[in-house]
Amino acid sequence: MNEFREDLIEMFSFENVRWDVVWEATLDTLYMTGIATVFTALFGIILGIILYLSNKSEHTLSAPLYGATAFIVNLFRAIPFIILIILLIPLTKAVMGTIMGVEGALPALIIGASPFYARLVEIGLKEIDKGVIEAAESMGASTWEIIWKVLLPESLPALISGITVTAIMLVGSTAIAGVIGAGGLGNLAYMVGFTRSQSDVTLVATVVILIIVFIIQVVGDLLAKTVDKR
Repeated sequence: MNEFREDLIEMFSFENVRWDVVWEATLDTLYMTGIATVFTALFGIILGIILYLSNKSEHTLSAPLYGATAFIVNLFRAIPFIILIILLIPLTKAVMGTIMGVEGALPALIIGASPFYARLVEIGLKEIDKGVIEAAESMGASTWEIIWKVLLPESLPALISGITVTAIMLVGSTAIAGVIGAGGLGNLAYMVGFTRSQSDVTLVATVVILIIVFIIQVVGDLLAKTVDKR
């Protein structure tokens, strides 16, 4: 009982917490999440549109294209993130010049999250009223015009909701990456808080992560509601 009381006192005393280090770790987490979210949105939308159009089209090459894209998306979605980081070490070193730190985590974060978001994009596109698409096609709109003027605007609330969920997932992924040296709050919680038995550091890192997740969710919900015309 005394040990438990001592642990609680240590946890809430924050005597081991260096706030400048916490701030730096927070910035690293925000940087990784922000950059990864931008590229995930780009690649995820491209993959999602390919999945949607190739599944919908009756062109001869559509079925093989859909099959290949779906296979790649499903493959990378199925690989646990910690294993994906290890598998991508050669690519990460070639592209980023390092496998450590914030830069070393970005390829795995982007490649791991893009397939997940691609499926959300595909689902969002499937929810569009077919009558709107048929009307655009009957007016002679090209595929690109349908994408830019119909598919993306009509599915925007779903796209924003999807990237919100994905960004929150990326925050969790940065914490996992931090355990193996990527930096950020995950690295702080593990390398300082856990390995040195400094529970107050772990608590602070966890609370900051929760605050980041809460802010992302609130901002994402507000944006989705703002652009929703229904």
